[in-house]
Amino acid sequence: MRKIGLVGGISWTSTIDYYRYINEGVNQALGGLQSAEIVLNSLNFADIQDKGWENSFDLLLDACIELEKSNVEGIALCANTAHLFAGEIQEIINIPIVDIITATAKEINSMKINKIGLLGTKFTMEMDFYRRKLNEYQIEVFTPEKPSEIDHIQYVVKEELGKGIIKENSKKEFIKFSNDLIQKGAQGIVLGCTEIPLLINENDFDSIPVFDTTKIHVQAILDFILDEN
Repeated sequence: MRKIGLVGGISWTSTIDYYRYINEGVNQALGGLQSAEIVLNSLNFADIQDKGWENSFDLLLDACIELEKSNVEGIALCANTAHLFAGEIQEIINIPIVDIITATAKEINSMKINKIGLLGTKFTMEMDFYRRKLNEYQIEVFTPEKPSEIDHIQYVVKEELGKGIIKENSKKEFIKFSNDLIQKGAQGIVLGCTEIPLLINENDFDSIPVFDTTKIHVQAILDFILDEN
């Protein structure tokens, strides 16, 4: 079993799910008292918020370098938005990054659909890094068009979900945003922020696939750490 390094704390609420899902997956695969070998570098999310995601390259790179020094064999960035810098970081470090966007794109392709609605942070929805990677897999991306909706999604992710606060009204709003994207032609919904599955999931929709990027990423991490080759 390979040792994995996690860059977490972005936010801590979803990092808890990563830790639990990875260990559950290893135990399910190997049985007994087997659990994952994990080194967690949990960042202070406030530091990233103070800098802004677009200015956080050094924070994320330093976290990855520290994990590499701890002799992990691969790294996972436990946030979709952090993958803004995944390619640049990969060019500097000497161990592989298990990429959440690539894993999500492959999962979408496996469902034989090519149009998805994307909900995520403001940066994930507005910047081109996420859309560009999905486009490489021939996947068309729809996001909310109104700036007020994007700002509200950002608020809920940052001020509610990032603090472990779950509100029923926010759940209803996110379901509405998703259904609006479905009306535009989306054949599935990507929960492109690892906090959003805390609020909505596939049980909130009828007959349309919902891509929980946390669980998809965890499966890719499990495939990596359990690979005997």
